[in-house]
Amino acid sequence: MSLALFWVEELPVGDRFTLDGPEGRHAADVQRLRVGERLLLGDGAGATAECVVVDVAKSALGVRVEERFFTEAPAPRLVVVQGLPKGDRAELAVQAMTEVGVDEIVPWQASRSITHWKGERAAKSLEKWRSVAREAAKQSRRAWFPTVSELRGTAGVTPTFVLHEEADIALSTVPLPAGDITLVVGPEGGIDSNEVLDFADRGAIPVRLGPNVLRTSTAGVAALSVLSARLGRW
Repeated sequence: MSLALFWVEELPVGDRFTLDGPEGRHAADVQRLRVGERLLLGDGAGATAECVVVDVAKSALGVRVEERFFTEAPAPRLVVVQGLPKGDRAELAVQAMTEVGVDEIVPWQASRSITHWKGERAAKSLEKWRSVAREAAKQSRRAWFPTVSELRGTAGVTPTFVLHEEADIALSTVPLPAGDITLVVGPEGGIDSNEVLDFADRGAIPVRLGPNVLRTSTAGVAALSVLSARLGRW
């Protein structure tokens, strides 16, 4: 069984460290780690350390750093521009895409999005997406946590591919670019034809996944799986 990962803003410089705060509370009070058990500390930016618990206190652990690692950032990066879903489908999409390896998620206010982010709701929704991504990255033991960018409109997006049910080319066969890949996933109402044309004018290629129409909360996950296999990540 893989070791549990706990997030810290910065890895300890020395060989001793106190894991406290929310992460320490989760490790000590929820997972109930004990002296002699091992865990991972990670900064979400490639650096991790394998540690052993040497002391247990209320809502905190004292650990000794045994070994340090650094994982290079994935290249090319996989970016998903996610049309705002309604309800809890947004959290499902962010969680699952993080688990399968997305490098950046861009919330997109599409013309057919039922959900709209404005004012205080926008700030709360963005923070929720970031929190879900962070927790999913920890659960899946990722060395690099994905970026969740600020909300964008259509004009602020320059994609490589656009998932579209009427596309003639399959994502599994389309030639891939040498650099980063940015993929657009529409909301429940789909992508407006004017948006498709707008993206195409900027060089985007409409692609499909298969004969079935996937939900907005699962399409990004399926597309990332195809791309990860093609790029040799999996």
